[in-house]
Amino acid sequence: MVKSLYIPRFEKVLFNFPQNTRFIVKILNRPFGTFFFGLSMSKRYQISPIKFGQSPGTLTYVGKETLRDTKVTLTVYNDQTYKKKAIQTIDECAMIRPSSAVTWINVDGINNTEVIAALGQAFNLHPLLLEDVLNTEQKPKIEYYDDNTLFVVMKMLSYNAEIGEIEMEHVSLVLGKSYVISFQEEREGDAFDPVRKRLEKSIGKTRRSGADYLLYSLIDTIIDNYFLALESIGEKIEVLEEAIINRSSSKLLTVMYAQKRSLIFMRKAVWPVREILSSMVRGESSLIAKPTIVYLRDVYDHTIQVIDTIESYRDLVAGLLDIYLSSLSNRMNNIMKVLTIVSTIFMPLSFIVGVYGMNFDHMPELHWRYGYLAVWVAILISAGCMLAFFRRKGWM
Repeated sequence: MVKSLYIPRFEKVLFNFPQNTRFIVKILNRPFGTFFFGLSMSKRYQISPIKFGQSPGTLTYVGKETLRDTKVTLTVYNDQTYKKKAIQTIDECAMIRPSSAVTWINVDGINNTEVIAALGQAFNLHPLLLEDVLNTEQKPKIEYYDDNTLFVVMKMLSYNAEIGEIEMEHVSLVLGKSYVISFQEEREGDAFDPVRKRLEKSIGKTRRSGADYLLYSLIDTIIDNYFLALESIGEKIEVLEEAIINRSSSKLLTVMYAQKRSLIFMRKAVWPVREILSSMVRGESSLIAKPTIVYLRDVYDHTIQVIDTIESYRDLVAGLLDIYLSSLSNRMNNIMKVLTIVSTIFMPLSFIVGVYGMNFDHMPELHWRYGYLAVWVAILISAGCMLAFFRRKGWM
C-alpha cells in the first residue's frame, strides 16, 4: 500500500489555542504530497512512495500508477538477418535466451513486476538491479555486476509545451555479452524509434556491430532528446525576454520560475550522466570494445555541451528575473516620481488657498474687487513656474 508522509499531529498540544490555529493544524495533518497550506505539489516534489521495511532486492514498482499493459519486444539481428517479435506472455519472457546474434529486449511499461522478474531469471540479473529498474525515482547511475553485466540508469527528458515544463521518463539499460535489455517507464512515444528504424533498414554500423554499440546508440538517442528539450526551453526564454522588455506582468514571473524549476530539474537528471559516460570511456568493463569507446567519448562531449547549455540558460533566466524586478522597481519609481511632483505642485497652492480660507475680518484682499481673480492668477503662475522648473531639471 502506498504510504504518504504525514506531519506529526499537534492537537493535544494546541487544545487551548484559538479555533483558527486548530484549523491550520488540521491542514498540516493532511498528506504532505497532496496539500500544504493550500498549494498542491508537483509530482517531481512528492515524497517517494517506497514501502519501508522490505528486504533489499524486493521487486516493488515505485512510480505513478498506470492501467496500460507491459509491452515486450524481442529483436535479434546481425549483419545478415533481422528478426522482430512481440512477446505476449510471461512464459515467453522466461524462455528468452541470448544467442550468437545481438539480442535486444525492449520493455515498455515497468509496472508489471512479474515480467521484470521473468526477464531477470532468464538472464540471471541481480535482484538489486531489478529493484532499481522498478524504482522510477532512482537517480542516474552505472553499476558493474561481475564481468558479465553492465547496468545503466538514465532519465529520458522531453518538453511538454502545454504546461511549459520538462517531463521525465525512467530508463534502464542492461548490457550483456551479446544482449541489451532496455526498460522504459512509459509506453507513449518511444524515443528509441530512430534506433529501431536504423536496424530495420540496415543503416549505419548498428547491424554490423555488437551489443555494446547498440547500448551506445540508445544512450546517444537519450542525449539527443536532451538537446531537443533544451531547444524548446531556449525558445521559451527568448519569448520571455521580449515580453519582459515590452511589458511587465505578474504572469511572466510565474513562467520564469517554471523555466527555472525545469532547468534545475533537468540539471539533476543530466549531471550524473557525465560520470556514467566517464566510467564507460575509461574502459572499466570488458563488455565495451575499444572501437565503441571512441563513440562514447563523442557522447560524453555532447553531455558536457548539454550541461554547459543548462548552466547558461540558468544564468540567463536569473538575469531575466533581475531585469523583471528592475523594471518593476523602475516602474514604481516613475509612479512615485509623478505622485511626488503632483504633491509638490499642490503644496504652494494649498498654502495660498489656506491663507485666504482663514476667517479673519480684516483681510484687505477679501474685499478687493479683483481678489478672487488675483488668487487664481497666483495659483496658475506658481504651478506653471514649478512645472517649468521640473522640466528644466529633467524630472518630467
